[in-house]
Amino acid sequence: MQRIEREQARKYAFDWRDEPLLRVGSGESFEIETYDASTGFFKTPDDKAIPGRRPGFDRHPPLANPIGGPVWLEGAERGDTLVVTIEQITVADYSWIAIGPRRGPLGESTRWPELSSDYTTKIFRHTPGPSGTTRDGTLHFGERLSWPITPFIGTFGVAPDREVTTSLDGQGPWGGNLDIRDAAPGNRLLLPVFHDGARFYLGDVHASQGDTEFTGTAAETQATVRLKLEVIKQKSLPWLRIEKPQSIVAVCADRPLEIAVERATVFLMEWLIAEHGFTPGDAYCLVSTCPDFRINVYQMCRLGKLSFVAGAELPRQVACRGSA
Repeated sequence: MQRIEREQARKYAFDWRDEPLLRVGSGESFEIETYDASTGFFKTPDDKAIPGRRPGFDRHPPLANPIGGPVWLEGAERGDTLVVTIEQITVADYSWIAIGPRRGPLGESTRWPELSSDYTTKIFRHTPGPSGTTRDGTLHFGERLSWPITPFIGTFGVAPDREVTTSLDGQGPWGGNLDIRDAAPGNRLLLPVFHDGARFYLGDVHASQGDTEFTGTAAETQATVRLKLEVIKQKSLPWLRIEKPQSIVAVCADRPLEIAVERATVFLMEWLIAEHGFTPGDAYCLVSTCPDFRINVYQMCRLGKLSFVAGAELPRQVACRGSA
């Protein structure tokens, strides 16, 4: 099986000029070994998020959030849709979160000065699950609190059309730093293609995350991701889509949050109209009346130029019934 090794997965931009690290055929499984968002800096609670101590933080924007790629998919061309099937994610034996002055919405808090005066790094131990690996293991928040590891890919995408965008704060229809917890094993990501070969990248795996990623970091970890790529010819998407076994999700990143929510909902309506037989009127009424329609706020943290990421989700059994 072809693989991008961890030391190769140290790109900090989605750049259409990069030479492919892998060339794969449609449906061919391959692996990418990823660094965590700090490129391995955080290992113990003594490793603080002090910018002057962190390698790459003398650059603007900082060299953080490394990605592996690009991966060239044979046969993919501009105007196609790339389908990314996430087969499995095996995370490392620990993850971390870092808070402190000017980090996140409470980085200047006077109510809880310990959040804004001191840098704090928490390390979470991972233990294997029934498979003998961390794919189904447990994250230990502390001695008395733990939960199942729910890994996902935080940063992924194809090379954008014309610009070169950093992996730290780049976002768009092509992907980017979106921290969508539904970019998880068993799900499919659908992305518009702008260049021959699609030129796909990924990195920034999380062992778990709550909605919004409120502090700006979650359970950041290294990982090995197994996936496969396929192409839908001559199908162009307005933005990223996610297909889950039981639901479909249309995604958008924008500011303010209500614009991201509105656009994601409109993108979902377009999907229902174009592929599931709904009339515009029925699709419009459905998203206001169906009790199973959901808005997911995946990422809403104050970090650089990042927009807020929303997903409009509908169960497949509803979408596939078409208009009444």
